[in-house]
Amino acid sequence: MSIQGNAVMALKEILQPLSLLERLHYLVQTFQDEIVFSTSFGLEDQVISHLIFKNQLPIRVFTLDTGRQFQETYDTWQRTLDLYQGKIEVYFPDNQAITQLVQQQGVNGFYESVENRQACCGVRKVELLKRALSKQRIWITGIRAAQSANRSQMPFLEWDDSFQLIKFHPLMDWTFEQVKSYVHEQKIPYNPLHDKGFVSIGCAPCTRAIEAGEDFRAGRWWWEMDAKKECGLHIVPKKQF
Repeated sequence: MSIQGNAVMALKEILQPLSLLERLHYLVQTFQDEIVFSTSFGLEDQVISHLIFKNQLPIRVFTLDTGRQFQETYDTWQRTLDLYQGKIEVYFPDNQAITQLVQQQGVNGFYESVENRQACCGVRKVELLKRALSKQRIWITGIRAAQSANRSQMPFLEWDDSFQLIKFHPLMDWTFEQVKSYVHEQKIPYNPLHDKGFVSIGCAPCTRAIEAGEDFRAGRWWWEMDAKKECGLHIVPKKQF
């Protein structure tokens, strides 16, 4: 096993018996200014933001503004700032890269092929994330195992070889019902699209509500048939530690 693998295993043993909040406190004490949380203002992310801001944890919170989000997402963003008075950093796509992308594939070229869609995600999401995660050691996400077959294979703590850091998924074993109940109990601001059948919310052109019985991720890039649909931010490597 690699050095990274040993480090992840050792940290996992320490965190395993702790509560969610205790895990966050331990990571803050251990990694101090090298721990960040990425939010897209979905239900899961709002739970984590609530824990960070309510407990005044010194964890840097950031979001990626792709430029094609729902107005409801921006409204949720603002309501979160108003309630907690916390800071949420924002990263925008590179203007030259966006210009070149639109010139090459048109404004909605992502509908034409998986390659085009991945190129769009790369410019509007992945490149931004690389900047946001630069020089960080811990990346906190809102991933849950039940969200997709791809994510069901992820442990709550893992080494991300793409970004060369440790990823922590504090809600990995939570159900969707648990997340919704916690949001309502704590009166946490949430995206009203969730009440309209949107369970996973991304860019407006690439997200729709799902029907009863559909997979959790069915509303994302619904015109694609690949069951492992991801934008490139969260990929399960062939070998997990």
